[in-house]
Amino acid sequence: MRNLAASALCLLAVQFGCSQDVTWTAVDRMIAANFPDVPTITTDSLAERLADRTAARPVLIDARTREEYAVSHLPNARRIDPEATAFPELDTLTQNTPIVVYCSVGYRSARIAARLQEQGFTKVANLQGSIFRWANEGRRVVRDGSPVRAVHPYDASWGTLLDDELHVRDPTTDDDK
Repeated sequence: MRNLAASALCLLAVQFGCSQDVTWTAVDRMIAANFPDVPTITTDSLAERLADRTAARPVLIDARTREEYAVSHLPNARRIDPEATAFPELDTLTQNTPIVVYCSVGYRSARIAARLQEQGFTKVANLQGSIFRWANEGRRVVRDGSPVRAVHPYDASWGTLLDDELHVRDPTTDDDK
């Protein structure tokens, strides 16, 4: 019942254009309710971890479509199909490799993180707010290795959580480099 209530609250917040703060709270609660065993990492914590040259760098997994990934992604991120149930591209990783998964807002990545846990990965975290929050905070995203100020907005509803000036659906038609 808690999962249903959290999901309904989230959908209402997105559909009725609540403030980003209210909507992010609803999104975070919905993800926590639906994936209670998936740990999260904040954008601040991930940025600190990536900047710390002495810490083990987590493997970054982008759980969005090819089209979304083509617009931009976190530096050095590997893309995994958001519908994947097996992960042969991760066969070279040990089960205790630190992994951070992200998508647009965190729901698809939480689902992938849960699947990775089911397959024995022990240090998996979901990036809270995912690439939308990361980019909204002015953090670096790249396309073909070069910094850009663009993110695929996923769709009209969820895209309301991404700052308007960051919206790009087709990387071949923008001039954000």
